[in-house]
Amino acid sequence: MISPDRVSIGIGVGTQPPLRRIAMATRAARVYRLDAVWTVDHFQGWFPQELWNKDMAWMAGPGSTPHAYFDYQALVGYLARRAGPMHIGIGVTEALRRHPVLLAQTAMTLSHMTDAPPILGIGAGERENTVPYGIEFDRPVGRLSEALPIIRRCFDSKGPFDFDGEFFEMSKAMMDLGPAEGKRPQIWIAAHGPRMLRLTGEYGDGWYPTFPMSPEDYAAALTAIRDSARAHGRDPDRIVPGNQLLAVIGRTEGEARSHLDSNIMRFMTLLAPASLWKCAGVEHPFGPDFRGLIDFIPAEYRAEQITAAMNIVPVDIVAENVLWGTPEKIREALEEYVDAGLRHIVVGPASAAISRRSAVYSVRALFSILRRVRHSANARLGVK
Repeated sequence: MISPDRVSIGIGVGTQPPLRRIAMATRAARVYRLDAVWTVDHFQGWFPQELWNKDMAWMAGPGSTPHAYFDYQALVGYLARRAGPMHIGIGVTEALRRHPVLLAQTAMTLSHMTDAPPILGIGAGERENTVPYGIEFDRPVGRLSEALPIIRRCFDSKGPFDFDGEFFEMSKAMMDLGPAEGKRPQIWIAAHGPRMLRLTGEYGDGWYPTFPMSPEDYAAALTAIRDSARAHGRDPDRIVPGNQLLAVIGRTEGEARSHLDSNIMRFMTLLAPASLWKCAGVEHPFGPDFRGLIDFIPAEYRAEQITAAMNIVPVDIVAENVLWGTPEKIREALEEYVDAGLRHIVVGPASAAISRRSAVYSVRALFSILRRVRHSANARLGVK
């Protein structure tokens, strides 16, 4: 299962309809003996409705929408029995739309339904899930820094408590539910910047980044997390280093390279922060201050504006932001991250959106890749 002492694997099952697809993905993960399934928490998706067509993704049929999402809280309850021994992770929510006590209550409720401790993945949030709905996206890291100790307080003790913060104030608040015995929820933090990495060391049971980074950058960020843990009197080696990665898988290297030049991969690369483009010596089409997924709201961009930006995305930049190649090359790349400290691997098969044929191949190949990496890595670590 999920531990900092061994390599574990998971997949994202999402929260988008139809429900039967999510159930099928969860069942497949269980059959392949994966360690975790992950949902997401969204009001809307990233793709502009005007560009959601067959040229973008094969599953984008007439009348379909990329903006339909189930509520994650209801969905994880539905998945609780179906997951069996697997962990259920929320990857991720935030304390802008949901009060930290509510987040804690949901996670502890789920612990009474599941066989394994649930994972509350949490980050600072994004503009697309807040600003269009009249929710301020102002100082989100500051809000998270107050939410995390409140959530831990709910997990770990009973009785009334007070909290006097800038964003949250509570007086004699009660949350006596408590997690199920032996299944205290874990808090995993989606951290990338220095302040978020420090918060992970201070409060996190796990680290769940989603922005692309090299194994070298991953190792440096993990060092920062562990330094923060030591500074706060915590055992740095008990924090599980995770990562959510995207993979473009082809039968041959040439096929995988051709997938990188697709519309969907060009669009997804537009959602990488300008700082990552700058590292490759290229200015982002949306400007040098664009923060990627954090800033992007589809309705704020005209279809022709996004299309023009997609058309100038260099394929080499696409290649820098995903794992790509044959299954063997993907396996080797993942093992480099394991050597950098990665212990929980979640990979999304981005190439599954290219065509139905590619989807079938990518998903099957991914399950095989993940299991091979887990087996070989744990053998090298000396664990079963």
